[in-house]
Parts: sequence; structure tokens; C-alpha cells
Amino acid sequence: MTAWQSRLSAEIGQNSDHLIQFRRNLHRFPEVSGEEFQTSLSLYQILGDLGLSVRMGPDGRGVIADLDTFENEGSTAIALRGDIDALRIHDCKEVDYCSQVDGVMHACGHDAHTTLVLGAAQAIQTLAKRDELPWPIRARFIFQPAEETCVGAKAMIKAGALEDVSAIFATHMEPGLPFGKVGFRKGELTANCEEIRITIHGSSGHGARPYEANDPIAAAAQLINTLYLALPRVTQTHEAVVVSFGQIHGGTSANVIPETVELQGTMRTLQQQTRSETINHIHRIAEGIAMATQTTIEVSFDLGTPAVRNDDNVIDLLKANCAELLGMPAIHEVPRASMGGEDFAFYLDHVPGAMVRLGCATPGSSNWPLLHSTRFDIDERVLSLGANLLARSVVACFEPGSRFHSQLLQSRTTSSPDSTSD
Repeated sequence: MTAWQSRLSAEIGQNSDHLIQFRRNLHRFPEVSGEEFQTSLSLYQILGDLGLSVRMGPDGRGVIADLDTFENEGSTAIALRGDIDALRIHDCKEVDYCSQVDGVMHACGHDAHTTLVLGAAQAIQTLAKRDELPWPIRARFIFQPAEETCVGAKAMIKAGALEDVSAIFATHMEPGLPFGKVGFRKGELTANCEEIRITIHGSSGHGARPYEANDPIAAAAQLINTLYLALPRVTQTHEAVVVSFGQIHGGTSANVIPETVELQGTMRTLQQQTRSETINHIHRIAEGIAMATQTTIEVSFDLGTPAVRNDDNVIDLLKANCAELLGMPAIHEVPRASMGGEDFAFYLDHVPGAMVRLGCATPGSSNWPLLHSTRFDIDERVLSLGANLLARSVVACFEPGSRFHSQLLQSRTTSSPDSTSD
């Protein structure tokens, strides 16, 4: 371990209790997507007090902070992204940092993602003030709202979060791995995820005389059942497709067959061809059910997020720094992509980057609560580990003459992403 790496680790270690307390405070007072005002204000104040150049995101939600130790302009930045929003899930944990907001909790680890990016920013800035960084760096810290609703990344990009950025790194908590393990995967890490909206129009009637109506509820039941049974039979066995429905709305009375039923669900795929074929299959099945039930079925798709596709060079950089920090046994090769969605993918439409999975379960524990669980929690040692990994990876990018310096920085053109595009 070099001198600057030792100093960085020592600084993060000394700050570990503060990171835990910051994360616990976020956990006590979570804010759902679209309402992250207090979280953003708190981060804005802390980052400003550190001496970073800070600006708020759109509508007072989200924060962008910059650190630049170059004497002259010209270098592009490496960005770190943390998400700050919580979910509408009731926290059932019996801990003193349990959520104090009824029906809202950080059940996906966003409080941890935010904290470890903050920890990386604090450590790098402290070394910069002491003139202990080995070479000049330029870093950007993005604290993004509304990840769960898939609109936050695009809003932050539109606000200029990726201007003059060469690459971007992010983490995600992984309760399926113990603390001390870090998951890496080149290429697809998550799936394309889009919302399915289906409206079935029939004709209403008395519940005792269904033959006088065209029952949209019966059509909805047939449609869901047919999709669940048929899609696996028309998809190549080596391709992944997941279609699930989470909402069914229809009717107001127990004895009245309604006019309309609305369904909402999601479709998740990894490959573009599989996505297109699955959409065609859904339309074809819907047309068949409509004909059989004498109803009209409208199907539409709204893209939530594309797949997160990790850049090979960025994964190599993060893996090398992880091995230096924790040793090779910490490296976990993620065998297959998750079918979950992540709006971090929108950043990767503009710049290369990668997301890694941080093991957050206490080693030796069994039945650790999974993501989006009412009892989700983390082994809080992961905060310092993640902050250290991200911080040393950012600094390492700027090492003169290193292959990552040329791959991630010098190869980047001076043009920046269109800050007005979606």
C-alpha cells in the first residue's frame, strides 16, 4: 500500500463513526422520490462546509459537488453517484435508527450509497487540503434523487451533472453477499425494465347474468394467466424475460360486472431482440384474448430504464483497487445479470462507467433481509469499505502514465453530453 493510500484509509477509518451516524440519521428520516428536500439541503451544507464547489439539483432536490486540484483547466472529472430517495415501505426493524416516517424507509440501501460517496468526498478533500494527494485530480460527487421512479438520473444529466465528466462509478448494496465481498461484472449488470399498461374495455352487466355482459375481469384473468404460461414457451431458453403484474384495477361493486379493467406491470429483458420479440408476443396474445372474450384490449409500454452495461476498463480499474484494498479473496464475479432495473444506466448512455455490488450482510448470518424488505439493513462496516474503494479508485485514475489515465481521461474528447437532452 502506497503512502497516499495509507493516508486515505486512515482518514476514512477515523471518520467511520461519523459515517455510521450520518447513515443512521438518513435512515431515521427517509424521503421518497420527489420529496428529497431535507436530505438534499443537509448534503449541500455538509459538502459546502468541506470547501467543495456545490450546487443544488433541479427543484431543490439532489446535489452536485466538485473537487478540482488542477492549477489549469483542461482535465475532465471522474464522477461518483449516490442515490438519496427512499421507498414507501414500513420499517419493521427493532433498532434505535428505525425510520421515524410512517410507511417510508430506506429499504434499498440508498442511505448507504449516499453515505459512502460522502465519505469518499470527505476523505479526498481532506487529503487535498493537506496537500497529501499524490497528483492533481478532478472529481464530481452526484447525489441523485428519484432513482426509484426512474426520473432522477435524467433530471441530473439535464442539469449538467455529466458536463466534463470522463467516467462515472456507483455502488449498490448486495445482501446476498457478506461484508468483505465485492461483486463485479462486465457488460450487463441489470435488465431493461419497462412498465406495461393494459386497459381492457368490455360491457357492464349484473353479476347474476354474466352472459349479458362482456366481462373485462374475466378477460384480465385469462390474459395474465396466458402471458405467464405462454411467454416462457416462446422465448429462447438461454434468454431471460420476466413479466409481472403488480396492479389490477376494476369495478366498484361486488355484484356489478364493470366496463373497464386496468392492469399495470413490468417487463424485464437483457437483449434488445428479446425485448422486441416479447413485446410482439404480448400484443399477439392480447389480440387473441380480446377476440375470444369480445373485449377491446389496449397495450402500451413505457421504458423505465435501459440495462446497466458496465464498461470493461472501469471494471478493471475498480477490481484492481479492490484487490489492493482487500485482497483477491474479496473479488466476487457476478455470474449473471440481475433482472432488476437501475436508472444509473442513463449516465452510461453518455460516459463509460460501472456499478459494483457491495456485500452488506454480516458474515455467518442466515436469512439476511433482502432488498425492499421491511427489515432491510446493512453491516455498517460496508460504509467505510465502499468509501475507501471509491476514493482510491478516483485518485488512481489520475496517476500519470497509468493505463487507466489514458483510457478514461486522455481518450475523452472535450465535448460534453448535451445538457438539454433527455
